[in-house]
Parts: sequence; C-alpha cells; structure tokens
Amino acid sequence: MTDTHFGFETVAEEEKARRVAGVFTSVAGKYDVMNDLMSAGLHRLWKRFAVSISGVRAGQRVLDVAGGSADLSRLFLQTVGDRGQVVLTDINNAMLRVGRDRLLDEGYATPVTQCDAEHLPFPDNYFDCVSIAFGLRNVTHKDIALREMQRVLKPGGRLIVLEFSKVAKPLEKIYDVYSFKLLPRIGQLIANDADSYRYLAESIRMHPGQDELKSMMQAAGLGNVEYFNMTGGVVAVHRGYKF
Repeated sequence: MTDTHFGFETVAEEEKARRVAGVFTSVAGKYDVMNDLMSAGLHRLWKRFAVSISGVRAGQRVLDVAGGSADLSRLFLQTVGDRGQVVLTDINNAMLRVGRDRLLDEGYATPVTQCDAEHLPFPDNYFDCVSIAFGLRNVTHKDIALREMQRVLKPGGRLIVLEFSKVAKPLEKIYDVYSFKLLPRIGQLIANDADSYRYLAESIRMHPGQDELKSMMQAAGLGNVEYFNMTGGVVAVHRGYKF
C-alpha cells in the first residue's frame, strides 16, 4: 500500500481520497461564502485573470476540471458563447451539484460530469483549453492528472492551473498566522468545520511551489510553460501549451 499526504499527515492513498471527499462534502454549502471571506473577494480577480490569459475565444471547447461551484465555468461560458462548449467536472458530487444548480439558475445549460482528474472520460485532442482552479493540490497523483489534461487538449490547446503557491519571503510569517490561527476559526464560525480549513492550510504548504509545478507540467508534455504570481505569490497561475 502506497502512502501520500493529507495535509501534514501521512496516510494511505485510498484514505486520502476518502478524506478529501469528506472535506468537500462538508464545506460545499458554505464554499463560496468562505472563499469570499478567506480571500477578501480576491479569488474572483484571480479567476478572471486566469480566464483572461487562457486565450479562449468564441466557439471553442473548454474543460473545467475540479470546477466545483462553477466560477470558472461561468466565466468561460460568457467567453465561448452559444457556439462554444464548457464541460464542468468535479470528483465530488456535493460540490458538483452546487455548480450545476448555480449555472442552471443563471440560465446556462452545459454538460456536467462527475469524474476523477486522473481518469478523464474524454477523447484525445478534444478541448481547446483545460482549466483546474484550486483543485490540483487535492489530487493524489498530480503527475497523472497533468498527463490526462494534456491528453485531452488539442494541439495548440492551453492548460491553465490556478492554485495556491509559495508566498514571497516577507509575507511568510503573517501568512502562517493567518493560515493556521485565523483560518480554522473562520471555518468553525461560518461553516462549523475548523478541521476542513486546517486541512486547507496544510494542503497549501504541501503543494509544489511555482518552479516545481512548472517542471511537472513540462514533464507531462506541455511546452512554453510559464507562471504568473498574484498577491505576493499567495496564488499563481500556470499556463502551458500542447504542441
């Protein structure tokens, strides 16, 4: 049996998948409220920037992996228009229902698929753009997921990865206080779940930094990989191309 990380804990791979599912099932109902509180609304700007550098145009196909509450899907739908297509996916049914219902409430009828990022049920060379926002750090085998996302991209297609990353050195101490002291308290107060938000902070620290993730994307077969730090490196957007 192979071990991996669940936050700072070392657990069996099967155990991680079960526990990550429990985290997102627990927080699904308060996910958007917590995002606004945790980032002071900045997550909306981060997501808009990610979409803006994706190169997506009207009429194209987009896959939103681990799309959860559909923030990116909604932005992409506005971009691709009636002739395009956006497919929203997530491994967690509770999160996927939140995103699906939100899109339907806003008048978007778009394909929604529950699937694992490591096993995407789509053909090779199909999408013009694949995105994953704040989901990669929860994937057990990130290298496999990156290869799968590369596989379903058309030649010339782009992979966009928006994820928490390594903050600039001057911000480390205050960021640690916020992450490990304040964030679980907010989670307890708003979502009645301090443990899930403690895991969130730990999972961010265990996630590859900017340069390591860039190398992983290159190893998955993507070219011209570059990243854009935002808010002092709290998050980074990585972009790579399939050739």
